[in-house]
Amino acid sequence: MAVTTSKLVDCSIRFSEKEGCWWVTDTSDPKHYDPDGLGILDPYQFPWILDMMDPLREYGLSNEILEAAFVPFQPVELKKDGVATLKRVSEHILDSEEPLFALPNIKDGDKGAYADFLEHIMRLRVKLINDTIKLEQKLTVEDVDEQLSELRNQAIIEGRDIHPFDEITDILEFVPHGHEIPGEDDDDDKPARPVAADDDIEDLPEVEDDKAVDKKVGSLRWDDEEEPAEGGEEGEGEGRSSRSRRKR
Repeated sequence: MAVTTSKLVDCSIRFSEKEGCWWVTDTSDPKHYDPDGLGILDPYQFPWILDMMDPLREYGLSNEILEAAFVPFQPVELKKDGVATLKRVSEHILDSEEPLFALPNIKDGDKGAYADFLEHIMRLRVKLINDTIKLEQKLTVEDVDEQLSELRNQAIIEGRDIHPFDEITDILEFVPHGHEIPGEDDDDDKPARPVAADDDIEDLPEVEDDKAVDKKVGSLRWDDEEEPAEGGEEGEGEGRSSRSRRKR
């Protein structure tokens, strides 16, 4: 695995009303985290994805791979132009009790942690499908990747970027054409998909000095008076996601 260093300590994000998602507009380490087409999971989307991955735990879901795949950030400021500033935190994203944003760890491109995570959950999803659906031929990872590639290629043609929330849920919800996984469509068992981040937003106050402000995601509060933990350089071998995988 490639060995690189990163100075990713903060980033700026903007909410897309059309897509209901946050996109990165600037990072402190553009060399390893190019903001072009880079999306970030908000504090509603990340827990939803964790719930959706629960069925994969009996097939070997790795918390280590999951934690390495995302860089946790805490909101610190909402600027007047609608751009939010985030500060990296040092704690593991699965250990935090605070709502955090989760940035895909793409530092090492397509040989790093985020792409490892996508491949990991795809393999586990294939195992789950083969274990619960009687198919004439067993499904393979290559089969799933080929079908999902059609979505990515269509996005490239249309000039659209794929948000990590969609990229991940495409895998977690994948089912071969003409089939369904028993019980998966039961509304009582399946977690509700998170609403667009601005559905429950109250009018946001203007940012003044270091006062706490309402974030543009539900009723989440920020408080600049508490300094977030400083994030050091990422560990050796973290990060991975090809630019083509962020297109759809």
